[in-house]
Amino acid sequence: MFAFWIAAAALSAAVAWLMLRGARAAERRVGEGDPAVAVHRRQLAEIDDLAARGLLPETEVRAARAEAGRRLLAAADAAAPATGLGGRRLALAATIAAPLLAVGTYVAVGSPGTPDQPFARRLAEWRAGDPGKLDAPQIAAVLRAVTAERPNDAEAFRNLALAEMASGDVRAATTALRRAVAVAPDRADLWAALGEAFVAEGEGQVGEDARTAFREAVKRDPKSLSARYFLARGEIAEGRAAEGLAAWRALAADLPVGDPNRTALIAEIAQVEKTGGLAEQGREQGPDAAAAQAQAQARAQGGEGLPDADAIRGMVEGLAARLEAEPNDPQGWVRLVRAWSVLGETGKRDAARARAKTLFNDDPDVLRALDQAAEAPR
Repeated sequence: MFAFWIAAAALSAAVAWLMLRGARAAERRVGEGDPAVAVHRRQLAEIDDLAARGLLPETEVRAARAEAGRRLLAAADAAAPATGLGGRRLALAATIAAPLLAVGTYVAVGSPGTPDQPFARRLAEWRAGDPGKLDAPQIAAVLRAVTAERPNDAEAFRNLALAEMASGDVRAATTALRRAVAVAPDRADLWAALGEAFVAEGEGQVGEDARTAFREAVKRDPKSLSARYFLARGEIAEGRAAEGLAAWRALAADLPVGDPNRTALIAEIAQVEKTGGLAEQGREQGPDAAAAQAQAQARAQGGEGLPDADAIRGMVEGLAARLEAEPNDPQGWVRLVRAWSVLGETGKRDAARARAKTLFNDDPDVLRALDQAAEAPR
């Protein structure tokens, strides 16, 4: 607290000094740049030059010099500072009043008596308290500290990735999962989770990094449901629908009859057969990170190290909280609407879409994207 006040006082003093120096310099410059004064000075110089070259008679030189001098004095008097000492006093009063007014306002509406809250102290309180009362960013902060203390704990990095995803930081989640697979490269579930994070970071696109991770997962566990699903999805997205659909059919055959995930996958197969691609699933825009995780959960039944239903819902709620704080993100609202649609939360989906339409009612492209996101398959 004392450091803050010392820094504020030093900054105020520096600003005051700069203001006073600027005011004094301005007074000294007044008149120097006046064009009339410059013209008359040039006239005097020209008269002296003509006289020196003998081009102007002596009698005319004196008269011309006197007239030019009179005009120069008149111009200088007109440009002289009118404020003088009063102006300097006014500038000094302003430099003193500004920091005093700032301090008074802070005392009136601020909280000068609030003690310092060092991050280390808050982090210690979060670690010692009830995890159920922490939000996603706080949990992520705690887990960062845990992974720093346990750099060889793959499970800690996996949990950190879930917390980062719930906080809306997909890139940080990807980084954490990279560390996890580096620590435990034989775990298929971590490779599959890393692939899903790449898909989320690519907004639904199964890029080369994601495929590499999914292939590593299948290499270690040929029955990895999540990896098989996304590898097939990547094939379909690249125009190899026959290969992708064959892989999806094999995946559906491995799921028990009556499993809702099997039903959803069969419906997805039928949709691709009907349309010839993934266009109606938002191939161009792709699902949000939370939606991608939700789809993966729907395929894999939560049994391969994927987030459970509560974690997925937390991810989507983290995105919703970020948009409440920073609403000027049209694509973020589209992703949120799609995520709620994937989770089957029609009420929250409609509420988010209505809020977004109010925010971006003058942008027809965003309105159209919101309607398409609300129709995302569940």
